[in-house]
Amino acid sequence: MPELPELEIYVEALTARIQGETLEKVELRHPFLLRSVEPAPWEVEGRVVRGIRRVGKRLAIGLDGDVWLVLHLMLGGRLHWHQPGLAPKGRGHLVVFTFSSGTLSLTEFGTKKRASLYIVRGHDAVRAFDRGGLEILDTDFDSFRRVLASQNHTLKRALTDPALFSGIGNAYSDEILHRARLSPVALTQRLTEQDCQRFFEAAQNTLAEWTNRLRKEAGGEFPDKITASRSGMAVHGRYGKPCPDCGSPVQRIRYAQTETHYCAHCQTGGRLLADRSLSRLLKKDWPRTLEELEERAVPLTIRSTVR
Repeated sequence: MPELPELEIYVEALTARIQGETLEKVELRHPFLLRSVEPAPWEVEGRVVRGIRRVGKRLAIGLDGDVWLVLHLMLGGRLHWHQPGLAPKGRGHLVVFTFSSGTLSLTEFGTKKRASLYIVRGHDAVRAFDRGGLEILDTDFDSFRRVLASQNHTLKRALTDPALFSGIGNAYSDEILHRARLSPVALTQRLTEQDCQRFFEAAQNTLAEWTNRLRKEAGGEFPDKITASRSGMAVHGRYGKPCPDCGSPVQRIRYAQTETHYCAHCQTGGRLLADRSLSRLLKKDWPRTLEELEERAVPLTIRSTVR
């Protein structure tokens, strides 16, 4: 799922291409994408774009008359830019917005279509999509610490809770926690002052550095390589591969459809966190530490075979 760094790059790319341009036509090729009733899609045609901004993990495009297009890409949604006269073909493009400067389309990978488009009126309607999470790049340490301690969650859950922190999902939460040398299952209200400071700095630095990195990779072009796992990430999407800092194999735990990646050596003092499916299967044979994992020669690939 595109998170804060990717969405900020989308905002910049869209601003450069459609700010001040006229939305000439909206072609909704898959009706399920539209989740609102009024205004109707044809009512936004002929309006000029006045602004683009991120709202949590959503993108909001403001038009004349305080009308907004609010897009949530979810896990598999991606945006594509086409030069004037090169309208995309095929059913893979769920919606096509034709502007005076070019065409914007949205595709979604996978069989489960979860991406959404809302067309709403007024800033209040747009603010309703904001879950109220803190913008980490725009805050200070005291505010961060106060939000973090407001509820007693695991660090992974706290980072990905949109009511606590805005724009962070599965990928960058893994990267932030690895950089902070903190366990994903540590509890927010048990962190020391030093832990909190390190956590705050890791969050700000990780998000800022990846935003800058993606900006440089795009090089002024429209970003077309948005992916959940990126080359250069320390742990996310690197299960079984060596940690770039210590060389230990990156571990993972699974819950429902999400995975948490971490380095046991750097983050949990060598302790392996229990994978729900595999630890239940192995029971007493489940290794508790990296040393036990090596001694018992439990293949790292076994987890991927468990359903």
